[in-house]
Amino acid sequence: MSIKNRISIINGEIKDNAELIVVSKTRSVEEIVQAYDQGHKKFGENRVHEIVEKHNILPKDIEWHMIGHLQKNKVKYISEFISLIHSLDRLSLAKEIDKNAEKQNRSLDCLIQIKISKEETKYGLNPIELDSFYNDLKEFKNIKIVGLMAMATFTNDQDLIAEEFKEMKRLFKKMKTINSNFKILSIGMSDDYKLAIKNGSNMIRVGSKIFGKRNY
Repeated sequence: MSIKNRISIINGEIKDNAELIVVSKTRSVEEIVQAYDQGHKKFGENRVHEIVEKHNILPKDIEWHMIGHLQKNKVKYISEFISLIHSLDRLSLAKEIDKNAEKQNRSLDCLIQIKISKEETKYGLNPIELDSFYNDLKEFKNIKIVGLMAMATFTNDQDLIAEEFKEMKRLFKKMKTINSNFKILSIGMSDDYKLAIKNGSNMIRVGSKIFGKRNY
């Protein structure tokens, strides 16, 4: 099945319930162009060098999302063009984003990444620290917090994944009452996006379901 057909199927499944971010990490420019020619313009990457290279080559109306762990010293390379940073999880990173956004004379939209999985390989903020972290972010005038992001446990246990998504839905609803700018709940990937949407996700990040198994 073609990339075009896979995108069409997913869009048909999610309808207007969620926004699709096509995860293009490790994918070739040619593969991304196939998705772009289908009319899709929102792509997610988790490596800075890769997102910069692709931004330089591909059409400028593409919206690039940084979905991976972001190192402070790499922020300067993406601050000019990035549409949304999904992985804000520490104040030192916020300070760097704010500084570089100011240099670009722009405000950068960010999601706070929450660690809902107990896996040590996952990044994110402890949920119990969310309130204080959010309050600390108010000093940064060039950052706009627009929602939350999380990655569920890598498991076949659908009940566990559902519980993690429900916790994210609860946190999101709470934060929306505090700040009306909280509009995005970015949960759900190739294997669990349907379950995520059932539990309140309005942004999903899908790669292998569109492109096939990842190239390394």
